[in-house]
Amino acid sequence: MESIKTICVYCGRAFGVNNAYKNAAAALGKILAAEKINLVCGGNVGVMGEISASVVDAKGTVTVVIPEDLQRRELAHSQSGVSEFVVVKSMHERKITMFKRSDAFVILPGGLGTLDEFFELLTWRQLDFHHKPIVLANIAGYWDPLLGLLDHLAAHEFIGPEDRKLFAVADRVEEILPLLQQTKTETTKETPHTM
Repeated sequence: MESIKTICVYCGRAFGVNNAYKNAAAALGKILAAEKINLVCGGNVGVMGEISASVVDAKGTVTVVIPEDLQRRELAHSQSGVSEFVVVKSMHERKITMFKRSDAFVILPGGLGTLDEFFELLTWRQLDFHHKPIVLANIAGYWDPLLGLLDHLAAHEFIGPEDRKLFAVADRVEEILPLLQQTKTETTKETPHTM
């Protein structure tokens, strides 16, 4: 995939109630490895661990970025083959590090942390701090309520119609890379110095 060499995937530390989430992570990991796209992720447990293990099993490259506090709890779960563990001091530094190391972003099913990361990426893009593509992977309709909330915000004019175009939605894993390629722009801006 031209110009997209590293993709950050945000997703849950748990597996959730539907095996489709785990299966989607495993399938995406195989696709990334086959396309020689590096994975950046935030840990090795749950759905995050599934995509990381899938990339490693397929001989791909994985970078895990983890804060010191979580390192003690989660590093024990690491599998061999991860290319790099980057230990940072805070969650804020983790987000910046993951952002700077990535050309594009995929949001798989997850919880509060995943939502936090997604909305921060959207806000930065809305404010024109970056133009990196974002795909929300709506596996088994997981993100339907979130999409409904965004429609609600638009209907009440707290976000504009253009804000709904800040990201693309994929219903199937196979749609993710083509959507990232389609929505990427030639100009990529770095995070401003104030962040």
